[in-house]
Amino acid sequence: MIEFKSNTTSKAKPTPIPDATPEMDKALIEIGIELKNLAYNFKAITPESHRRVLNRDVVTTSLQDIFGWNRPFSFDQLPDNILSALQCSDMLLTHDQSYTSQIRFASLYDHLYLHSGFPTQRQDAVFFGPDTYRYARLLHQHVEKAERVVDIGCGSGAGGLCLHKRVERICLADINSEALRYARINAELAGIANRVDVVNSNILANVNGEFDLVISNPPYMVDDTERTYRHGGQQLGSELSVRIAREGLQRLTVGGKLILYTASAIVNGVDTFWQSIQPVLEENNCEVYYDEIDPDVFGEELDRLAYQHTDRLAVVSLILKKRA
Repeated sequence: MIEFKSNTTSKAKPTPIPDATPEMDKALIEIGIELKNLAYNFKAITPESHRRVLNRDVVTTSLQDIFGWNRPFSFDQLPDNILSALQCSDMLLTHDQSYTSQIRFASLYDHLYLHSGFPTQRQDAVFFGPDTYRYARLLHQHVEKAERVVDIGCGSGAGGLCLHKRVERICLADINSEALRYARINAELAGIANRVDVVNSNILANVNGEFDLVISNPPYMVDDTERTYRHGGQQLGSELSVRIAREGLQRLTVGGKLILYTASAIVNGVDTFWQSIQPVLEENNCEVYYDEIDPDVFGEELDRLAYQHTDRLAVVSLILKKRA
């Protein structure tokens, strides 16, 4: 057994992820299938909460320890077929006397989703956490049926893929090639790859046609290193969300719906995202539904210079239905 103390490993620099091959992707799919067969279940939490859990002295004993918490392990703690697949995927990180997985799997509804290992320090990290669960819940509340959906900034693909029983065709779009790789693998794990298009695109630049459903859970933070999964641009992180709303509406069929899950920096009581989105609403003939889902998320960010005048970060949803 391996005792894990995260204060000695969490400061390690990110290890380069190898260029993917079809064999590596097949190995990752095999791991996901085996974990599901073994009733693996793990809920991904915020990085700060994850860090706090890893600061505890724990003995690695389970698949959740290895593929959820990313704790160090020894070879005898994995079934032979999973260990072989992990080695083939080239996602096994070697330490002096132990190993860690550079990938994780999280549970959402009845599927498992592949995403990046902890900590998510890489520029092209593929993030999965509490926002993913809230996003999926929002979609299930407001989507009954659709012919064609596009998930802009899809990341792991969880948003679009979780609607597979309600939509006919799913387009997963992102500028992060690693995210698209994982989204493609997650579509395979869900058994619906034949109904999914994966497109490398800056918002909708490389995506063709119109959609009756446009969804997005874009990055909405101000990130000093501008990590793709986290940095939302100017206007305290809301720039990208505003662009997605504007460009998404242009591709929406009449009667179609745009669902945006994002966040707003509340400054001196003012909802800055709602303020920034007003020109888009004025330019388009839409029914508008706006709601504050969670009044206080990622509170540790308020210590950073970028948020020195911010009261709080609130998760919000913007739902637009396009009129004729």
